[in-house]
Amino acid sequence: MASDVDTADGETVILNCIDSDGSRLDGDHEEIVISTAEVSQWDLTSLAHRPIIKIKANRQRLIQQSSYFHGLLSGSFSESCFDSISIHWDVESLLSMLRFIFGCSMDLTSENFLPLYEASLFFGVDKLLLVCRSWLDYVTSEVRIWPPQLCLEDLVHIWDYGRENAIDFIPQLTGYLARNFIWMASCDSFHNVPFELLLSCVKQPCLTVDSEKHLCDAILLWLAANTNPSDRLRSTGDARLEILTEIRTNLLSLPFAAGKRRCPFFSKFAERSVVAICSLAASRSFILADILGGGDCNQLRIHLTEYTKILDLSGCPQINLLLLLLNMLPSSNNLDKLLMKKLNQLSLKLERNMDISRIPWETFPVLTFEAVQVVDVSNCPMLHLEAAIEFFSKSFPSLTTLKAAYILTFRTMKLYQLLQRFPLLSDIDLTVDSTPVIPAKVSVISSFPAVMMQISTSPNDETCPDVPAFHFSRELSNITKFILEGRTDIYDSDLQNIAECCPSLCCINLNACTSITDSGISILILKCVELHSIFVCDTSFGHNCVLSLCRNISRLDAVAMEMADNTNSLAYKLQILHIGGCKGINETSLLELISQTQRVRSLCLRETQLVDNSLYKFSGSSLEMLDVSDTKVSCHAVGQVVRGNPLLKCLIARGCRHLLLEENDILGNSPVLYYELGKSCNLEEISLGWGFSFFSLEALRPAIRMLRTFIVGLGGSLGEDGLKLVPTFCPWLETLILYFQVVSDSVVRNILETLKNLQVLSLCYCFGEISSLSFQSSAPRLRKLKLERVSTQMTDDDLLILSRNCMNLTELSLVGCKRLNSESQDTISNGWPGLISLHLEDCGEVTAQGVTSLMNCQALEDLLLRHNGLGIDRNVIIRAASKMPLLRKVAVDVCDAKDGDFDLPDFSDRNFLRIVKIARCNLKRRTLGSTKSGTCTTPVHAETLILTWDSRKLSRTVVKERL
Repeated sequence: MASDVDTADGETVILNCIDSDGSRLDGDHEEIVISTAEVSQWDLTSLAHRPIIKIKANRQRLIQQSSYFHGLLSGSFSESCFDSISIHWDVESLLSMLRFIFGCSMDLTSENFLPLYEASLFFGVDKLLLVCRSWLDYVTSEVRIWPPQLCLEDLVHIWDYGRENAIDFIPQLTGYLARNFIWMASCDSFHNVPFELLLSCVKQPCLTVDSEKHLCDAILLWLAANTNPSDRLRSTGDARLEILTEIRTNLLSLPFAAGKRRCPFFSKFAERSVVAICSLAASRSFILADILGGGDCNQLRIHLTEYTKILDLSGCPQINLLLLLLNMLPSSNNLDKLLMKKLNQLSLKLERNMDISRIPWETFPVLTFEAVQVVDVSNCPMLHLEAAIEFFSKSFPSLTTLKAAYILTFRTMKLYQLLQRFPLLSDIDLTVDSTPVIPAKVSVISSFPAVMMQISTSPNDETCPDVPAFHFSRELSNITKFILEGRTDIYDSDLQNIAECCPSLCCINLNACTSITDSGISILILKCVELHSIFVCDTSFGHNCVLSLCRNISRLDAVAMEMADNTNSLAYKLQILHIGGCKGINETSLLELISQTQRVRSLCLRETQLVDNSLYKFSGSSLEMLDVSDTKVSCHAVGQVVRGNPLLKCLIARGCRHLLLEENDILGNSPVLYYELGKSCNLEEISLGWGFSFFSLEALRPAIRMLRTFIVGLGGSLGEDGLKLVPTFCPWLETLILYFQVVSDSVVRNILETLKNLQVLSLCYCFGEISSLSFQSSAPRLRKLKLERVSTQMTDDDLLILSRNCMNLTELSLVGCKRLNSESQDTISNGWPGLISLHLEDCGEVTAQGVTSLMNCQALEDLLLRHNGLGIDRNVIIRAASKMPLLRKVAVDVCDAKDGDFDLPDFSDRNFLRIVKIARCNLKRRTLGSTKSGTCTTPVHAETLILTWDSRKLSRTVVKERL
């Protein structure tokens, strides 16, 4: 509130404020006179642009509040008797300071802090100086973990000012930025952060990052932006590269570290990192011996502070229970002998797969990190998750989200233990790779009895009852989201227990959980009345589930079925329903279900018995995603849904033969469907096939300006002209997948040169031939590339060009490149060391001399080698699993086996493997020309042996299909 100061009593002084920025003196020179008596009415926005302002101010108030004015107006200076004095200063900050002096409150921001601090320091306004310091103390205080409305650029200016003027707020600024490093690295001006400030932040004990990968990536981005291109080829000589030594390379994720082996100034660090990670992953006892035996403990210290909210260890095969436990203890450098003995005993017990309920966890004095809310240990194959849960519950009492995808060792019978330990846990992800043996999709020739995993225990171990699978207490769990995708070790009994323990469950993902039944899923639906998101693709979801969804949940009568216009059914309240591939739903049930899903936002009906009559019954208007691929719907039926759902962002309709143009569905040259899409939608993803043409693309143009994913499948025909228009129509594309389209070098080159955001490019079974000319342009953002039957003349030299211009690939699939040879292995392993997926099929003689070089792709998670040359050793599967710590899926063909067969891994030597597929062919005699050239045979697929592991068993199945 401004004070009422009388300026008409002879105590008035005129302050001629002249802006210190001389460029403004050429502007409007109209004299502006204002008074501090009306200070609360000043319009700073308009006044700040005036080069000269006259201010009538109370002399005594200025003398009292400012040491500068005290000396000037009451001392021996000649100005003390003047009625007017001139001040050269930034007008905006000077006016703000005068407002404060005359009683107005101060609204500080990171933008005006420094000008006001300088003004208060120069003019000696101690109260304002104190306000500025208090504000800076507040916004950089430890309790404010997340940045308020601060600008990094402003904070850098404040830091620069403090360093130049030896002001003591530098430590609190560097501490603040260290605690909020992830925010700092995400700012557009991050590359302008001075090196000294960045280095100081990285060295702070309170440095808080989600993972070592985030820290490393931020530093490398900064170095790339601040290093001359000619200097990037040198890994020494730049003093700024010392910051790389602050990265704890032993804690990087394996795919990240492997991918950085081609980074010029980080290649040596990355190479050492990969070696260390693989060594740690190969030996369970190595970590304990290294830390307690005087090794470099700092390299294994996770950046875990009292401010950490997210702990991301995904993709780290070196992370095991002992390493995590040692990071939770007060000090790993000063462990007493008794604790060392307990740790050694723990290591031995875990190696023997001893039941964790027999381990005295209370004897380990773990620290508590109250701020941690999210833990991600996905793809950490060496982590004993069941044991980790025990001390996670003590160290992370505020945990709300646990991501533990692709950890097969976690037994579903221990779900109770997980739910019991974390009262605040609301989101769990236990995804594993989906089995290829989906009953509705394969023809089983034979199957073998499951081989159960044996848990060994020492006879000398004290016995203790196992933790029960579930304890029925509705107060145990606040789980709202449960992801169990792909888990074949989930059964109906588990679903029933989940329903009992998780009354607040809102989202359940059971995709590809093939061991559960229609009845089991229906019981879960009946008991979890809060469900609004259901993912059950490729399961036995059927008639019973439809009845449960359509049941009137407001009625206690179990037989009450309000099947028409029932707004009290669970189906009516659904927001997400994904039932793709569920063959157990007949047309009648599907029609009834669709008629009640009026609020659904995401609807997946792929590969179901969906017909037009069912789709016509859909009356919702909130749809954002619709998948009707491989169904019998027509353009008219899909068009009607599109017309009523203008918020549609994603449409997937590949494999729908009834989408072919019909005479009565044509408006001009485009069908009703594409006309409706172009008229009302703003799409981000579209997948089409039958009936999609150049004219359809023209009709879609208004709807695909912001398209991110574009897939054209069998039955679509864009032609070269249409494909050349795609980059123009869809400039923001990130994913482009083409099947059976006409392509050429000019088309592909245009795509890569124009679509700067493209990350995924798939050209599968397309017409035409592409050469190395297609990849002459650099595509640094491209991450996934599939070239299947489109580049038959590719040589190793062409592959080398591809590796140079698409150097950041993480997934590569080559099919039908018949001129490749064994040298191509070196090109692949050296050109793309960070690959996580590699598929090579019918690629000449790539494996004619074995697969030695491919073993250097140590970050691989998915490896397929088929018909690439007879020369693969019989132990290749076991060897690959031991060399590649994250390898989960392997597919080979007996045709390539040097000894005619492959050794099959068991539980002890499979490491992280989830799925192994071994195809076998029969040799079929060719009929044309066989009499002239002797006996000519060609391999014809016969069957595929599929081995699938889960937490309980090994399943072995032989199917007809080539999967």
